[in-house]
Amino acid sequence: MIYDLIVIGGGPGGYLAAERAGQAGLSVLLVEKRALGGVCLNEGCIPSKALLNSAKTADYAKVGSKYGVIAENVSIDHKAVVKRKDKVVRTLVAGVSMKMKKNKVTVVNEEAVIQGRSADGFIVKAGETEYTAKRLIIASGSVPSMPPIPGLHEGYKNGFVLTNREILDITEVPEKLVIIGGGVIGLEMASYFNSAGSNVTVVEMLDHIAGPTESDIRTILLNNYKKKGVDFRLSAKVTEITDKEVIFETKEGRQAVPFDKVLVSIGRRPSTEGLGLENIGVETERGRVITDEYMQTNIPGVYAVGDVNGVSMLAHTAYREAEVCINNILGKRDIMRYNAIPSVIYTNPEVGCVGETEESAKEKGLDVEIVKLPLTYSGRYVAESSEMDGIIKVIMNKKYRTILGVHMIGSYASEIIYGAAMMIESEMRVEDIRQIVFPHPTVGEVLKEIMWEL
Repeated sequence: MIYDLIVIGGGPGGYLAAERAGQAGLSVLLVEKRALGGVCLNEGCIPSKALLNSAKTADYAKVGSKYGVIAENVSIDHKAVVKRKDKVVRTLVAGVSMKMKKNKVTVVNEEAVIQGRSADGFIVKAGETEYTAKRLIIASGSVPSMPPIPGLHEGYKNGFVLTNREILDITEVPEKLVIIGGGVIGLEMASYFNSAGSNVTVVEMLDHIAGPTESDIRTILLNNYKKKGVDFRLSAKVTEITDKEVIFETKEGRQAVPFDKVLVSIGRRPSTEGLGLENIGVETERGRVITDEYMQTNIPGVYAVGDVNGVSMLAHTAYREAEVCINNILGKRDIMRYNAIPSVIYTNPEVGCVGETEESAKEKGLDVEIVKLPLTYSGRYVAESSEMDGIIKVIMNKKYRTILGVHMIGSYASEIIYGAAMMIESEMRVEDIRQIVFPHPTVGEVLKEIMWEL
């Protein structure tokens, strides 16, 4: 049988592409070497949120007296948290599997290698079997970056150095946890394990946490973490990992932090090794597959979606890339835009961001107006929050009075930021947003409130 489409990788981009293609009546083969759902569902987005929800529940219970609720001896049963996390993952993986069956997608659990092409299409070997398809989507995802730090790889082999995959499955809370990297993964795990009782130290090479996040937002987040007891070592370059200490250099010289476990979370890189891309001439750059706005590679009929193209390593970006890809395969012209991709840090407090930051707007020479408001402008925020340091920050194009960026820290930020993304994507003017009726009382009302400051 010659398939209409072979999809390599069963993560968010891969399985959604397969689902949409199947819905449209195409014959689809999906090849996934591990579990359906990919890193997001099995080792990232979903399991980490299950842990963080437990931590948030415990955090609220610990300060319950501020709300007139008395809870004594609050603690986290980590084994129970992991057990619940596993159940959540199993439920959702089963749901993806059902979607594949419903849309008549054939799933093969093997490692895929592209062999070449024939007159009938592209040839992919999965296990001991070769399959052929007229079109090919590469959705092989990403893997954790493991830098050549002396002792790191040895520590990983010996089990005391962990990546995002292993940290989610440990059954005991480490007394001392050192996290290398202060990005999203590092911060979310710092949040959970701090709440669970670990002494957490974050070692970050930059002079700030949370990468490209708006500076005002990351400063508030840093202060919140410090209040909770997380130790930060910024502008610190890790030079060695022994079996007892993480050693790093700062302006003050050589320093060391003892640990029971080390989490390496300094980013991810596209997973393209061993795929056989060279066998059909797919162009790559530093390991990432190069794509155009239609998600097509330099080879007609070959597409790439998700982390493997390295543009925006977020599950929801992969979803949209998959839709764009399938639409173009079906002859419906669609293009991928990256100017309004929201990002969230699911800590407590939550961070939600979309669009330009103050720094990026200046770098691009944009003529903008910038306004900040405290979330205390929301009655619901005041009624529900014990910490009153949440803010919203908006970047507006002065000439057209359209919104270019929105950045928040505080409760419900993850659920509000999509509205800001719609405003940016739709190029809504400030005056247009002022006319929208927001429900009251909600924290989201600050999104309308701040428009009257512009």
